[in-house]
Amino acid sequence: MGISPSPSPKPVILIALGGNALIRKGEEGTISDQLENLRIPLSQIARLTRRYRIVITHGNGPQVGHLLLQQECCPSLPRLPLEILVAQTQGQIGYMIESTLDNELMGLGLDGEQLLISVLSYVVVGASDPAFDNPTKPIGPAFSADEALTLPYPTVWTPKGYRRVVASPKPLDIVEKREIRKLIEMGFLVIACGGGGIPVVRERRGFHGVDAVIDKDLASAVLARELEAEMLIIATDVPGVALSLGLPGQRFLDRLTPVEAARLMEAGELPEGSMKPKVQAVCDFVEATGRRAVICDIGDIERALSGDAGTQVTH
Repeated sequence: MGISPSPSPKPVILIALGGNALIRKGEEGTISDQLENLRIPLSQIARLTRRYRIVITHGNGPQVGHLLLQQECCPSLPRLPLEILVAQTQGQIGYMIESTLDNELMGLGLDGEQLLISVLSYVVVGASDPAFDNPTKPIGPAFSADEALTLPYPTVWTPKGYRRVVASPKPLDIVEKREIRKLIEMGFLVIACGGGGIPVVRERRGFHGVDAVIDKDLASAVLARELEAEMLIIATDVPGVALSLGLPGQRFLDRLTPVEAARLMEAGELPEGSMKPKVQAVCDFVEATGRRAVICDIGDIERALSGDAGTQVTH
């Protein structure tokens, strides 16, 4: 029997899971660790399927880092380009999300009602994006100064040592947006844009991959706009957006507007490599749609959706 479209009146929400959904600080990142950690957000998402059509996106930084480290340990094997590693982790993490979510749905008696699918996702970036002239995104293992001199790619100093640095261009379009929209209409919960998506540039009527990393939250905002989602939720490892982060006067914000966020970014209140892209992503979504977005802790997804947790971002 074929699967036929079954239009649903339930609103669409997009939930972006941070890397801590799989590997928490201090953990080795074994598969058993990752599967156990996924139960925290996915038990909530399973319950939310009763009221919402859901799209899940996710990070992949630690997983790509592990693959890069494996390549460094096995120099006799051909090196895989970054775009292939992103594709590999989309399949790997998509499988772990699907299997864990299926178990959670089964516990609620909903496994026969909710269809799950992972979509290998390309994300278009501009070939002339200035990020390609100024790579800033550290990835992969750390090296000593002497080792860095022998590497075939640029590196940058970080507190961990010298690390490979790649471009992080702005996401412009999700290639599979029509397919994702159709799958949602057919009743599927879709997992897409893993790790920000496989970065590609347009070449006439086709695409080709590029050596870059796309910010997962910015790509999630683009997809949420394309799908006309009712809400964008960015789930991370902190309760929300904080002022004076890490200082004695640290304070988490319950509410934020795009105008206020722009002032905070201009004042340097939001760290470039951490909270800033998340805030930029939710503000992009709110400004484009007039709808609500939230940044919250991975364990507070349901409460954040109800407006009782996280930093709620609205006009």
